[in-house]
Amino acid sequence: MLRIGLGLAALGRPAYINLGRSTELPVRRDVRSMREATFAVLDAAYAAGVRWIDVARSYGRAEEFLADWLAERGHRDVGDLGAVSERAGRGGLTVSSKWGYTYVGGWRMDATMHEVKEHSAGVFSRQWTESRALLGSAISLYQVHSLTVDSPLFTDEALQRALAALSDDGVRVGFSTSGPAQAATIRRAFELEVAGRPVFSAVQSTWNLLEPSAGPALAEAHAAGNLVLVKETLANGRLVVEPPPAISRLAQRFGVGPDAVAVAAVLAQPWADIVLIGPSSPQQLAANLAASTVVLPPGELAALRGLAEPAQRYWDRRSSLQWQ
Repeated sequence: MLRIGLGLAALGRPAYINLGRSTELPVRRDVRSMREATFAVLDAAYAAGVRWIDVARSYGRAEEFLADWLAERGHRDVGDLGAVSERAGRGGLTVSSKWGYTYVGGWRMDATMHEVKEHSAGVFSRQWTESRALLGSAISLYQVHSLTVDSPLFTDEALQRALAALSDDGVRVGFSTSGPAQAATIRRAFELEVAGRPVFSAVQSTWNLLEPSAGPALAEAHAAGNLVLVKETLANGRLVVEPPPAISRLAQRFGVGPDAVAVAAVLAQPWADIVLIGPSSPQQLAANLAASTVVLPPGELAALRGLAEPAQRYWDRRSSLQWQ
């Protein structure tokens, strides 16, 4: 089965921080052009066997574009989040989305601010209503966007109850993480309970060859029966635009691009249930999906561990990336 999922962060809005994105997008990044670009990538991904699509309220019009694509392409077998292997066997699509950031960029490349974060019961209620209005019952997993250890969610019992209630309606509840303290956030979040039941049963975290610090916590989460999704597998394009020599050497050996090697390294992690990629064009998608043909020997995987940066340094660099 294909464990690779498609994220639409780079396609739902005109500006984003991914390196190597600009040359893949339409010259004019108006709504119509970006919608067409999104459809092209979705069509190519579906044809290649990708069956997981990840969006968020803050990804501009990503939810809207996805809803239009689902309707126009007639995909109705959507929304059943059982075991990953069972879902893939049925051939249906799984959609995950996120709340907690609001897109405020106004569809401008030069916006002073592109998104605003707020983890409150009021924002959750509003954004869940907005997500359901667009995607209806297609949403199988709804996630807190970029949860951190200092999030007010951890002390907001009303918000925790509201999130837990989604499970009663058949929607899985998860969270994504960002920042150098991802591991601490993961462990603390999975301890949250409402009425004796865990609030969360899924996590989406950054893990790549430059930033693997969340690995042990993700392995623990997987072993406990939680669903693990991995994001930013290419370090926002850094591993493609600035590939370390070790990756370039392996890319040449396997006859693929550096992106395929980087994604293959994530696929090699036994705790990674779904490995997300975020291409901006069908060409980037095809290059990313070549990872499924690459099996990295244990010795090479061990050598690649040497590429890891201190977590704080990695996140400082990520914060410095320009929206473009």
